[in-house]
Amino acid sequence: ISRKESSRILRFSKPYRIFSMLTPLRPLHKKCFLYPPPSPFIVTFTVCSFQPPMKMNPGTSRIRSSSNGYLAFFSRSRTISSSVSPTRRKQTRTPIDGTITLQEWQGWGTTSSVPAMVSDAMDYLKALERDTDAFMSFGGNGGRLMGEFKVEEDKKHRATYKALGESEMKFQFFSARQIACRLLGSRGYLCQKCWLALDDCMCSKVKPCPLWRRIRFWVYMHPKDFLRQNNTGKLLWQVFGVQAATLCLFGIVEHEDIMWNEFKTAGRSKVWCLYPNKSGEPKSVQDYFSSDASPTTASQDDILNFILIDGTWNNSGAMFKRLKDRAKLVWESDDISCVSVATGASVMHKLRPQPSWDRTCTAAAAAGLLSELQVLPQFSSYCLDKQSEAVEDALHALLEALTTRRVRMGRSITRKMRNCSSIC
Repeated sequence: ISRKESSRILRFSKPYRIFSMLTPLRPLHKKCFLYPPPSPFIVTFTVCSFQPPMKMNPGTSRIRSSSNGYLAFFSRSRTISSSVSPTRRKQTRTPIDGTITLQEWQGWGTTSSVPAMVSDAMDYLKALERDTDAFMSFGGNGGRLMGEFKVEEDKKHRATYKALGESEMKFQFFSARQIACRLLGSRGYLCQKCWLALDDCMCSKVKPCPLWRRIRFWVYMHPKDFLRQNNTGKLLWQVFGVQAATLCLFGIVEHEDIMWNEFKTAGRSKVWCLYPNKSGEPKSVQDYFSSDASPTTASQDDILNFILIDGTWNNSGAMFKRLKDRAKLVWESDDISCVSVATGASVMHKLRPQPSWDRTCTAAAAAGLLSELQVLPQFSSYCLDKQSEAVEDALHALLEALTTRRVRMGRSITRKMRNCSSIC
C-alpha cells in the first residue's frame, strides 16, 4: 500500500486498527498495527481505495474494489480515548418511565421524601416526550440529555425559566431540572450506592464504620455534583450511614428545611461550616474546641453539626452565601462559624484538576477534621482516628476504581492543570 493510500485509510478508520497482508509487518500508526490482529473481531474486505464518509458512522462508508486485491482487516480499537461516556439510553421508540418511587429516591443516598419540584420536573420531561416525536436519551458526564429531545427540551425549559418571575423560583427550577435529568439518565447505568457505572462498582471495597454519635455531617451538595462518579461526598454516607452523614441538595427546599430545622434545634453554637472564612482570620479546630469542656460533661443530646460544601470551588461561593442568608432568617445573624482544616493534598488530585494543592476534596476534609479532633484531649477516647482512616480507605478505593475505568477506556490517568477546580 502506498504512503498516500495508507494515509487515506488512517483518516477514514480512526476508531479502527488496520492490518494488511501485503505490507511489511511493522506499525503504520501508534493505534494501527499490521496482521495478525490481536482482536478476534475481524472483517475482511477486498479494497483498492476508500471514499471518506460524509456524516456516516465508522464502518459504513462505501468501499470500491478492484483487481489489485488488497486485503485489509479491521478491528475496533480498545485504546480509543473519549471524554464522554457511551450513550446511556439509545434513542428508541420505547418511552422510559418518567416517575420515581420513594425507594428509588432514597436508594441514591438520601433520607427525605421525593421533593415536589423534582417530581414535577420528571413529569414535565415525560409530558414533553409524549407530546413530541423525540424520545429521551442520555449520555456523557452527569447523564446529560442528547439527540433531538435535547433540542426540543432546551427550547421548552428556557421559555419556562424566562416566564418565572422570582429569582428564587428560577433557582429552584434549575436545581430540580438538573436532578431530574441525572436521575433519569443514571437509572440502570450507575450503582445507587457508589454512583459508579455498574461495571465499576466499588461497594464491596468500602468498609462501613460507625461515626461517633455526637458528630453529624451535612453534605451540602450542588445539583451538578449529584450522581457524579468522581464525587467524594457520597463516601461519607457509604462509610458512616445516611443518618450520620446526611445529603442536603443545594436549591431543594425540602432538603434545606430539614437541615435548618436541625440547626435551629441545636443552636448556632453547635453548627460549623468547613469553609475558609474570607471576611476574617480563619479559625482552626483547636481554636474552636481546645477551651471547650469535655463532651461527656455536656448534654448527651448535643450534636456537633458540620456542614461540608460539596461542589466546584466556583459554585461554593454561591452555596456559602445561601447558607448565610438562611442563617440570618433563623438566627437573625449571618455569622456562621467557619473552621479551616489543615489537610494535605487529596489522593483525588491524581485524577482531578484542582486550582491549588491546599484545596482538597470533601471526603478528605471530613477525614482531616476527625484527625484534628482526635488530637484534642476531650475527643481522644472516641476513636476518631479510626473513623478518619475508614474515609481515607474509601477514597483510595474510589481512586482505584476510577483509574481502572480510565485505563479500560483508553483515557489518561495523569493530572492535567486547569484554571477551574472541584472541592467535592
